[in-house]
Amino acid sequence: MKELIKKLTEVSSPSGREDVIREVILQELKDHIDGYKVDKLGNLIVWKNGQTDKKILLDAHMDEIGVVVTNIDDNGFLRIDMVGGVSPYTILNSKIKFGNTIGIVGIEGETVNDLRNNLKELSFDKLFVDIGVKSREEAEKLCPIGSFGTYDGYFVEQGNFYISKSMDDRIGCVTIIELFKRLSNPKNTIYGVFAVQEEIGIVGARVAGFDIEPDVAIAIDVTGAGDTPKANKRTSMELGKGVCIKIKDGYSISDKKIVETLKNLAEKYNIPYQMEVLIYGGTDARGYQNTKAGIPSATVSIATRYIHTPNEMVHKDDVEATIQLLIKYVEEGI
Repeated sequence: MKELIKKLTEVSSPSGREDVIREVILQELKDHIDGYKVDKLGNLIVWKNGQTDKKILLDAHMDEIGVVVTNIDDNGFLRIDMVGGVSPYTILNSKIKFGNTIGIVGIEGETVNDLRNNLKELSFDKLFVDIGVKSREEAEKLCPIGSFGTYDGYFVEQGNFYISKSMDDRIGCVTIIELFKRLSNPKNTIYGVFAVQEEIGIVGARVAGFDIEPDVAIAIDVTGAGDTPKANKRTSMELGKGVCIKIKDGYSISDKKIVETLKNLAEKYNIPYQMEVLIYGGTDARGYQNTKAGIPSATVSIATRYIHTPNEMVHKDDVEATIQLLIKYVEEGI
């Protein structure tokens, strides 16, 4: 599983440009599914046939946050805007990958006071990207306006922790891939949706839900952790304490029946779990709840530190607990 996490997280494929990661995921799954399709928006939908007419949908978004080139000055410096939730403070001095080109994010400041004030009130208006060229013409050959970029990060295993860019939500994609690989004869038909454009407004999930019309939908995503020094005191989730069963977040309230079933299965099979209430953010569960006449939906999360940075951190035991709980749910939970 470690090599799979490394493979998926190191792919550069931001919102709206998911074709690269979609192909990597499909190659991993092609021998473990009964069928697949790519819908008009680019969602990858795979399935494994069951013995009943019940349909369970498992979702993980395959896009990641990034940036897009908005302008280029006469000296070849790029101006950018965010694609998804990118903080100017996080991206400052980071390496950004635009295809085969690497850029460094810098900040304007003609005087010490200018620099100090710009740092205090940092915005994308005050940032530029240096790709090591001397003119607009050179830059346009490498990164024309409209080019998408992502953090240039790489995977690290350190003790029981995995660290990489785009754990959000490639770790959810890994969870679904592993479930399909391990599940041989499911009771119910299982759909895996690798959704597009979650980071810019839960776009792909609504379309996939409308198409499949499942009996239930479960989104698998990351969630904020409260176990670092002076972390948010209303956040209880910790790395290494097990799969997170979400009650609510800023976008949705999980279906009570699904939550109770997940909790009972975790206790029945001694799968470590923790209850999650997230005071911000949201997942693709919101998209499924709002689809057509409504789909009973919930979220299962993996506690993650440093979300939306180049160095997102998860605990390997939490990933395994998430896989195990979802396997039990698709076998017994509906």
